[in-house]
Amino acid sequence: MSEAPPPRRAFDPAAARVAHSFKHPRPLVGCRFDPSGRFLFASAEDDTVQRFDLLTGAKTAFVGHASWVRGLAFVAAASPPGVPVPNPGTLHGAIGFGAARAPVPKAAPFTLISADYHGNLIWWDGAADAPKPLRTVPAHDGWARAVAVSPDGATVASCGNDHAVKLWSAADGAPVRTLEGHTSHVYNVAYHPNGRRLVSCDLKGVVKDWDVKTGTCEREFDAKVLAKYDAGFMADIGGARGIAFRADGSAFALCGITNVSNAFAGVGNPAVVLVHWAGGTPTLLRPKEAFQGTAWGVGFHPSGAIISAGGGGQGRVWFWKGKDETGAHTINVPTNCRDFALSPAGDRFAVAGANGTAFVYDFTGPAPAPPAPPKK
Repeated sequence: MSEAPPPRRAFDPAAARVAHSFKHPRPLVGCRFDPSGRFLFASAEDDTVQRFDLLTGAKTAFVGHASWVRGLAFVAAASPPGVPVPNPGTLHGAIGFGAARAPVPKAAPFTLISADYHGNLIWWDGAADAPKPLRTVPAHDGWARAVAVSPDGATVASCGNDHAVKLWSAADGAPVRTLEGHTSHVYNVAYHPNGRRLVSCDLKGVVKDWDVKTGTCEREFDAKVLAKYDAGFMADIGGARGIAFRADGSAFALCGITNVSNAFAGVGNPAVVLVHWAGGTPTLLRPKEAFQGTAWGVGFHPSGAIISAGGGGQGRVWFWKGKDETGAHTINVPTNCRDFALSPAGDRFAVAGANGTAFVYDFTGPAPAPPAPPKK
């Protein structure tokens, strides 16, 4: 009989601590946990994707791209098409790479799909000891900015600088459908948890809700607060740098930059737009502190909290609870956060650092031991 995981504390943002830091010689661009929560994947400015094993500390390079990678998504290989991918949970226990550990279990199989700035998607065996590209698909003319996998694991969505959202077969990379209608670079894409709808956001803050079966745009949401045209530099700046759905599908969040005063230098304030799915009503969430920079990733914690990370010259992680629109807690990070990832079970999160360090935080550590019984 396997040993039961230790009890976990209730979610407390103020209790978040760095459980481990993984270092790479080049700045990091993006990060994601695999479906089991065992691995953290981080892309870097040397065109590689690095896999960090949270059980052993092992670092493995995925080499095959010829440009930076921003989009990272996964397919659980054990789930056949049409069957929802279960959440395998997480791997409990402190992240410590000492010798006195139980034998390390073999990782469950899964597929990694990565998207690069040359417009290519690459399929990989995510758990391979010596990973090699399995398939390369020329997906977009210009940057492929983001990639997402449908809840049933059957379809991959990508978006990019050619103003298009494209759907692909997860099994063989064959094209399924192109969703046309955006008039600027498409920055991000995410599936609704029901798998029947897809949202995408472009540079100008236009958010489209697509019916994936028909390819039609059913409605639009307004996130234009995350975009601005700078007349001085004659340039647009904005777009959803991160996007995520609440697990029940009742809302989604987009993050980026607002109040831009200088598009060339990216001077503005980080912000999250929370959109309620039923009515499309947007709510703007701001950090409590005055801060200049961009929010680069966002997620929904199982407790209901919204978490985002980003930075300018420094890094921050921001938490919002309930209806608090000005933030409930802030964590200072010793580098600009260029992406954010929440583990599948919500017990950890990670940020990709501009200094080449991926920080993994644990905010639900083992519960304290019960008090000793009173002496007789």
